[in-house]
Formats: sequence, structure tokens, C-alpha cells
Amino acid sequence: MTFTELSAVPAVRSVALSHLSVELGHLYMDDYKQGPARLREHFARVAPWAKVAAEQVMVGRPRVSTCFLIDDYFTRFSSPREVVPALVEAAATAGLEIDYVARESGCARVGDLDIAAVVQAHIVDEPPPGTTGGRPPASVSGWLANGERSPSTAASAMSAPRQWAPPRENAVRNHSIFLDVELWSEEPVGRKWSCPFLAAVWQLQRLGLLRHRGEPVASPVPVAAAELPAEWDEMPAVVQLNPKATALRAYRTFNVLDRRFLAIEHAVRTILNQVAVDPLVSGQVQARAADEGLRLPAETTERIDYLFV
Repeated sequence: MTFTELSAVPAVRSVALSHLSVELGHLYMDDYKQGPARLREHFARVAPWAKVAAEQVMVGRPRVSTCFLIDDYFTRFSSPREVVPALVEAAATAGLEIDYVARESGCARVGDLDIAAVVQAHIVDEPPPGTTGGRPPASVSGWLANGERSPSTAASAMSAPRQWAPPRENAVRNHSIFLDVELWSEEPVGRKWSCPFLAAVWQLQRLGLLRHRGEPVASPVPVAAAELPAEWDEMPAVVQLNPKATALRAYRTFNVLDRRFLAIEHAVRTILNQVAVDPLVSGQVQARAADEGLRLPAETTERIDYLFV
């Protein structure tokens, strides 16, 4: 039995929570290069579904916030002073207001904190039934699976050939849908986190489940669009554009995304199913929901909804 001093357990600070956080899409550099017409076309497709999602919050005074994630991690382009106002203007033509803008780099590192590594440390490998431990854990391999991959058929000298076997999903229903997700790659300049892993961090952030030593990470910083810096590294990880917006973090998230992100979000859910959220944080969010008469699913992924357009 281990005894722990109460003072050694960091207090978990609560965060403000909306009922719903709506992500208004995600674009690549090529989309921005196509100019304002491409941005307007994107928000025109998103707008009807974002409004329907907000209308489904069945409480007396719904708190719904909107957000947009900009990829400054894999490709650096233009500047916040040009990109963010263009997004805000294009969204407005479709009747939408962007409350929060986040940098994808802020899902990897916030100041001196490697927040992606913090989340990675909370991954609990899900061993397939009958596993022999021959496959290294995700913390070593950088790969996370939702089951058991097909064994290699290669055989050493003087040994009998191995028989092929199919991969097998752990929580299989009738037939397997096996997925093996790359969490990071090792580059000459250091570790580069994968898009699905950073998106998983982004979901944890929006669900109010991300803490480091009990403290919230990358809390939104109010900045007017006209006052944004010229360089991405000078922009806070999350910027609050709308001073009247309800909280970025919410009990549930709704994500209106292009169909090209379907495979990525499948990977995101695979990752989140194996992330052990701090029980103190999870319990705090559940208690807050109960105080408002809401019932939240225990599983993180069951609080995330999508619409692919």
C-alpha cells in the first residue's frame, strides 16, 4: 500500500464550460492560396450544419462557442494578420462568427511545455487478447493500434514458415476494422507529432479534459483580429476573437469537416480510446454537468460528434 501526502496531490483547477463547442472546419495551405472565394465556399457549406448543431442544445440558455484550427505546424504560410481576418470575413458572409482561433502548433507545445508529450504519457496500451508482448508499446514504437496486427510470415533459418493470420480489432463487432495509427516520426530536428495525434490533443482541450499538474493548458487569450502579430510563433496558442463568446471548452464538441478528414478522425478516436484522462479532471467535469442536469457519457469519444461535408 502506498501512502501519499494530500499536499503532494496537485489541486485540479476547473475551467469554464459551454454546452457545445462547434469547430467550423479545418483547411490546408492550398485552400488559403486559392483566395477569398475558396474560404467563402467553405463556410457556405458549413453554416447550415453549424446552426442546426447549435439548435440541438436542449437547455434553457444554451452556451455554444465556435472555433477554427489553423495549421501552422506542418506548413508555415502567410501570417496571422492576413489569415485570421480573411477567415473572419469569409465566415461572416455565411452568417457565422468565429469565437476562437487556435494554432495547431499549440497542440504540440505551449511555451516550454511539450503538451503533446504530456498526453502521450497518458496513453494506456490496449493489449490484444492472447498477446505475447512481442510488439513494443506505443511509447516506444510511436504506433498505436486498435487490435492485433497480422503477424509477419518471415521465418528465421532452420524454422518452419509462419502461417499468415489476419489482423484483429479488439472490440470487434462481427468483422474487424483494424487501424494502426502513427503518433509521431523522428526527424533530424526532433520529434514530429502526427496530424491525428495533434487533433486528439485539440479534442481534449475543447472538452475541458487537458491539464498539466492540475492547471489548464493554453487558455484563450483575448486579442482583436486587427491586433494580431505578424509571426505565428508570436500568436497565443488559442486566441479569443469574440469578447462576448461563451467558453471555448465544452461538455461536447461538434465538428463540421471536409470528407478528406474522415480517416484522420477515425485515427483520433482510436487514440482517445486509449488515453487515460485524469480521474480528478473527469470527475470534475461530470459533476459540473450533473449540477446543470446534464448526463455525460463516460467515454471521451462519445462526447464528440461529426458531420462530414
